[in-house]
Amino acid sequence: MKLRTLFVQASLVGLAACSSAPPTASGSAAGPSAGTPAPAPAPAPAASAQPAANAVDPAAIQALNNMGKYLQSLKAFEVVIDLSGERVLADGQKLQHTATADLDVARPNKLRAQMRSARSQRELIYDGTTVTLYTPAQKSYSQAPFKENLGALAERLRARFGVEIPSADLFLWGTDAAPLDNMQSAMNAGQDIIGGEICDHYAFRQGEIDWQIWIAAGGRPLPRKLVITNRGDEARPQSVTLYKWNLNPRPGSSAFAFKPPPGTKQAEFVPLKSR
Repeated sequence: MKLRTLFVQASLVGLAACSSAPPTASGSAAGPSAGTPAPAPAPAPAASAQPAANAVDPAAIQALNNMGKYLQSLKAFEVVIDLSGERVLADGQKLQHTATADLDVARPNKLRAQMRSARSQRELIYDGTTVTLYTPAQKSYSQAPFKENLGALAERLRARFGVEIPSADLFLWGTDAAPLDNMQSAMNAGQDIIGGEICDHYAFRQGEIDWQIWIAAGGRPLPRKLVITNRGDEARPQSVTLYKWNLNPRPGSSAFAFKPPPGTKQAEFVPLKSR
């Protein structure tokens, strides 16, 4: 699965951290003086037991399938998302940035996503026939016709306009758009408590990406936390996503309708190839 969060594209692609050589031991660099016998090498420590490398636990893959199937069964939900991501400076120092998103969803084709950070605020509204991107600070909005489901919407916006829906994989897990056959490793890492709820913790490796997910234990296997580590960067920057769920929302039909506020102007969606 190609995982994406609000920060995966921007924050995990940092500059490579600089590293320095380890300091040398004090004393002469020439080694022992002539005639002095070299000390006997220390015995190698006994090898400790390690888990099998590149093992794919079928139960971990099944847990993802179960979670995806459950997500696809939800007709309506609200999820509040807290995101953090790291940007790596040229000297290796990491800077962390945060954002939040609030998603109201009614399947198969209605969405309102409110995205906020210290630097920007945007709203994405999809009523089943038109998708609208509204930027309050600029008092502008862009619209495009669209009539497919939310998974197709997420892929279309990303590929054509470079617009990311926060945690768009929520609409892809449990579908053919989320293949799970290219895992290098998959494991059950035990249990943790996330947001006061017992969760099963799983860890996966796909290419240069390591990712972990915490799935609520029991009959409602909802994702509660997602951590993505970019191994392609030696600084190993991470993004962290926390999910808070409401499975009984009352958004009303007006939640997915967009009425331009007074003083706003309409602008065109600009395709990536035109930028």
